[in-house]
Amino acid sequence: MVLKSLHFLKQAIKSFTLWELLVGLRLTGIYFWRKKTTIRFPEECTPVSSRMRGLHALRRYPNGEERCIACKLCEAVCPALAITIEAAPRDVDGQRRTTRYEIDLFKCIFCGYCEESCPVDSIVQTSLTHYHFEQRGENIMTKNKLLAIGDRYEKDIAAARKADEMYR
Repeated sequence: MVLKSLHFLKQAIKSFTLWELLVGLRLTGIYFWRKKTTIRFPEECTPVSSRMRGLHALRRYPNGEERCIACKLCEAVCPALAITIEAAPRDVDGQRRTTRYEIDLFKCIFCGYCEESCPVDSIVQTSLTHYHFEQRGENIMTKNKLLAIGDRYEKDIAAARKADEMYR
């Protein structure tokens, strides 16, 4: 009985003195005098790992030929069903290549399974995370868009692959 009344008295004192508020203000006061760690986003960026999974890209061989052989493994392994591939044999040499390669970025969960399943290292995920869409339909990354991203950032992609080589 005495223990219950003592506990009640303790809680009443904490309630009237706003103890939780003082504890929070103490923590605020500690951080108030420390050096600030704010990042001014557009001008400054936090460091990004070479293993960061961002925007997709399709790569080409050094001779300019696209790497994708239309094996459709990336489409099969995609848990979100975000990849659509159609293939046909080429007129030149009869090899099967993609006629349609699309990734719906609204469906994509950026898991990296497509990248891991590709036998020829064609589809990769770059470290590009700052992109946006202004109009309807821009979320669908077509083959031409993916190849353009791959061509534009090939040096960065190759450097990230080299840094990540020991973990593969």
